[in-house]
Amino acid sequence: MEKENTRTLVLDRPNEKQRLFLLDRHRYIAFGGARGGGKSWAVRVKAALLAYRYPGIKIMIVRKTYPELRANHINPMKQLLGDLAAYKETTKEFSFPNGSVIMFRHCQTEADLDKYQGTETDVLFIDEATQFTEEQFDRFKACVRGVNDFPKRVYLTCNPGGVGHSFVKRLFVDRQYKENEDPAQFSFIRSLVTDNTALMREDPEYIKQLEALPPKLKKAWLEGDWNIFEGQFFEEFRDLPEHYADRRFTHVIAPFEVPETWSVVRSFDFGFAKPFSCDWWAIDHDGRAYLILQLYGCAGAPNEGVKWHPDRIFSEISRMELEHRWLKNRRVTGVADPSIWDASRGEAIIECADRHGVYFGKGDNRRLPGWMQCHYRLSFDEEGFPMAYFFNTCRHAVRTLPLLQFSKTDPEDLDTAQEDHFADSFRYFCMSRPMAPQRATPPLPTGDDPLNQRGAQRYRSFSY
Repeated sequence: MEKENTRTLVLDRPNEKQRLFLLDRHRYIAFGGARGGGKSWAVRVKAALLAYRYPGIKIMIVRKTYPELRANHINPMKQLLGDLAAYKETTKEFSFPNGSVIMFRHCQTEADLDKYQGTETDVLFIDEATQFTEEQFDRFKACVRGVNDFPKRVYLTCNPGGVGHSFVKRLFVDRQYKENEDPAQFSFIRSLVTDNTALMREDPEYIKQLEALPPKLKKAWLEGDWNIFEGQFFEEFRDLPEHYADRRFTHVIAPFEVPETWSVVRSFDFGFAKPFSCDWWAIDHDGRAYLILQLYGCAGAPNEGVKWHPDRIFSEISRMELEHRWLKNRRVTGVADPSIWDASRGEAIIECADRHGVYFGKGDNRRLPGWMQCHYRLSFDEEGFPMAYFFNTCRHAVRTLPLLQFSKTDPEDLDTAQEDHFADSFRYFCMSRPMAPQRATPPLPTGDDPLNQRGAQRYRSFSY
């Protein structure tokens, strides 16, 4: 309960996850992870408490569309506040007697975003943040500024999926940060429908609706799984906990020393305004591939503080192959995006590679056959072993591959607007060593499945 003079704001008791959200004082706070976790209530209450606590503070609540704002925040907040604050429809703002303001803004198009370029706010709430791109998020958070002593915070509510899935997952779930991002400023409060005691009490059928969803939606919306969501292109990809023994039913493993008798292939996808990906694959005697090393960056724009122009890219590739213990004294063959042979706009990229002694053959860049080869590599045989593994140190591969979604215009291709550069490099590698499909993927084991023991002897034959 908060008081302003003789005015009283009466609130329901928050559940434990909502309480953590209300008390959190990090600069960036994300709340959610699954449907029905009580996120909208927490946003309204926190905004109201801040408005009462800090006279003159400016607060902005953002959602994709105005109808969503009206249904989820404006109308419920009118009931919450009563006559404690005045709502003005023309400006879409609540004004408090102490001078505080809560503004409601929507952003459905880029033109909408331009309208807020000069907006200043002390606290920002982005509701359903995964509906926004990272660029939109960056432009909105730039509005959080001012020379007063009010807290400067950005609150996000979120569920897995949507165009912003990748950046929200990176910042709050995977906690992978760029050079200008301070990990200490970010906090994630995971909330599931089972944490929302009020909803469970008032609408017990809601959880049954979530349980009846298709498997991928169920894992995302009920269980808050950020690795599985509707439209996932590589749905075979699995990164299982360590308690699943003998590398079965997973693709991500810890590094090990690469035997000298294994061959190594380098695959490369070039990007100028977008990231490039150079990837080294070790091939065992059964033809199984292991992504052992990765060089990932952006040629024409800063990436973690470094500009990777072509000379720097191939100089670094050359250095790694001369010095790294898994690469030196080996004959490394290369396969690359055929576009690097294009000389129509000046010197071809391949000429720069040649000067540094980094040699490639032209990759087969047919998309659909290439994606099928990737699927063949990722699928599991009847005992649960894939034909491709990824060392967990190759973080950009492990981060981006499970996030890729199907194209909305071509259901057999992936959406090229995403961060697909490692996937393209993976495709060139797979097409350089095509294979027949594995047998159908068996069910994922649960608990102490005895199948894990049946694969142990086979595992010993290719683990080091």
